[in-house]
Amino acid sequence: MDKFDCIVVGGGHAGCEAALAASRMGLNTLMLTLNLDTIGQLSCNPSMGGLGKSQLIFEVDALGGEIGLVSDIASIGYRVLNTKKGLAVQSLRAQVDRKKYRETMQKIILNTENLHVQQEEAIEIITTSKKGTEKCAIGVVSASGMEYFANTIIITTGTFLNGLIHIGLKNYPSGRMGELPSTELSNSLKKLGFQLGRLKTGTSARVDIRTIDFDKTIEQSPDKKAHRFSHRTKKNNPTACPCYITHTNILTQKIILQNLKSSPLYSGIIKGIGARYCPSIEDKCVRFKEKTSHQVFIEPDGVDTNECYLNGVSTSLPETVQLDFLHTIPGLEKVRIIRPGYAIEYDFVLPVQVYPSLETKIIKNLYLAGQILGTSGYEEAASQGMIAGINAALKVKGKPQFILPRYEAYIGVLADDLSTKEILEPYRMFTSRVEHRLILPEHNADERLMKYGLAFGLIPKKEYNKTQKLVESVKVKLRELKSTQLKPESINPILKENNSMPIAKSSSAFQILKRPEIKIEMIEQFIEKLNGNEKIRLEFFVKYEGYIKREHALVKKFNESESYEIPQGFDFYKVKGLSREACEKLSKIKPVTLAQAKRIGGVRSADIIRLFFTLKKSQ
Repeated sequence: MDKFDCIVVGGGHAGCEAALAASRMGLNTLMLTLNLDTIGQLSCNPSMGGLGKSQLIFEVDALGGEIGLVSDIASIGYRVLNTKKGLAVQSLRAQVDRKKYRETMQKIILNTENLHVQQEEAIEIITTSKKGTEKCAIGVVSASGMEYFANTIIITTGTFLNGLIHIGLKNYPSGRMGELPSTELSNSLKKLGFQLGRLKTGTSARVDIRTIDFDKTIEQSPDKKAHRFSHRTKKNNPTACPCYITHTNILTQKIILQNLKSSPLYSGIIKGIGARYCPSIEDKCVRFKEKTSHQVFIEPDGVDTNECYLNGVSTSLPETVQLDFLHTIPGLEKVRIIRPGYAIEYDFVLPVQVYPSLETKIIKNLYLAGQILGTSGYEEAASQGMIAGINAALKVKGKPQFILPRYEAYIGVLADDLSTKEILEPYRMFTSRVEHRLILPEHNADERLMKYGLAFGLIPKKEYNKTQKLVESVKVKLRELKSTQLKPESINPILKENNSMPIAKSSSAFQILKRPEIKIEMIEQFIEKLNGNEKIRLEFFVKYEGYIKREHALVKKFNESESYEIPQGFDFYKVKGLSREACEKLSKIKPVTLAQAKRIGGVRSADIIRLFFTLKKSQ
């Protein structure tokens, strides 16, 4: 009988981070995957990061994960998004070489100590329970009949759980095009008492780059400035591959609307709920008929391939119709499809059935991460995998679970939303979901979270020390900015050049930099030399100093309610005066703190007050 500390089912982005975190924390870990060759596969578009998502990558990296480093290694170009907005919501996006990303991640996975990888389909979760105790997950059964046992189990099946691909009116079981689905595991989860739902996602056609007329498109070149996601990336000058932009038109819309009868989405064949914020092209044409032009973003799949991804036109229409409407788009008149777009339906576990630690509420020692919890996106999946892997290791070691609060990380918001909100459509991270985003920019993720990575043994001491040294250096430079006085004759020419009001008497460099139109590079000559990391942190703090102080005060106030823990197994029906709806919602979701209870729909302020006094009395 094979016995492990942890079994991870799945080799996608959640599975990779979970398996790496658990094994690096000393657990004898087994990864079971349907196909060894597709570990780390980018199933949709070949890019990483973007609005609300780059923050997740930086945070996973600060905790000791791999998605940031592998993205840097496979990068073929970076762009900083939202540059016209504040630094708090600016986000890094990278185009990556699909093949290089997969091969790099596989190399890391297959060469990690304590991590064993096996090509097997897990079809059943083995549980046990003693009389009067909760059920515990103790292993999995494979399709070949093998039984694998472990102290903790992490399920990261992505879209493979009872997956069904749709192209036109034809459909067939599949977890990803060309790959078998996982069907029996879905039945096992139902038998264990989990409530499952059905979601839908989609992908665009991949086309031959040699059949695109780029003269009719708009080139979008990568930033010339070097960027990176990972603190471990030293020098990063990737091969620069531009992307291109074109648009659909009224002819495109006409063809799509004329062929809705062959769309599984509009003929009623697809039952799963799709992503509101990433609709298919047919969905756009129906819901926004007045808008006849939609952006198409042409993304290269890598440096050694002729394959391109057409972002913005995901579809489940028949391949012939896909070709017809693509031929109406400027630059794509003669395009040839290599792989058609398709929709995929799959089962997911309603996420309110997990704690913020991602351990399930009805089966102990069983963790879920990734699209099985209803999320969409590589970055969201990797973040959950990281949290599940860390907590599985802590559970085996008999240590408290690791739960990041909302005010400390985007990952904290993600885990909290999943465990408290009744999510019935694919969940995607946005900066707007993060109420404390002003103090959670991507550039200070290491300062916020690396201490945890160090404590878990996932971040080397020397890397942590480098971050601390940077933090101290920024404090010194900040004092220098405040003490450095700039005379009118020195600074006024620079102010005039940048349409900024001149000064009549000397002013500190700190006060000058507070001006929105003044960048730190404009006054750099007056202070000690700064490196790139120091520049962005200094400018961010100076521009937002007052707001940051106010935000920290709000967090302190918020902590007072967050500190009131709700004991596991607490009987909400015994709280006098609590509404029936509140009792039902609280009993179902099982919040772990009073602050979490506040965020549950259907729970009123009066209910929270009654619950607060009950908890205070018991404490």
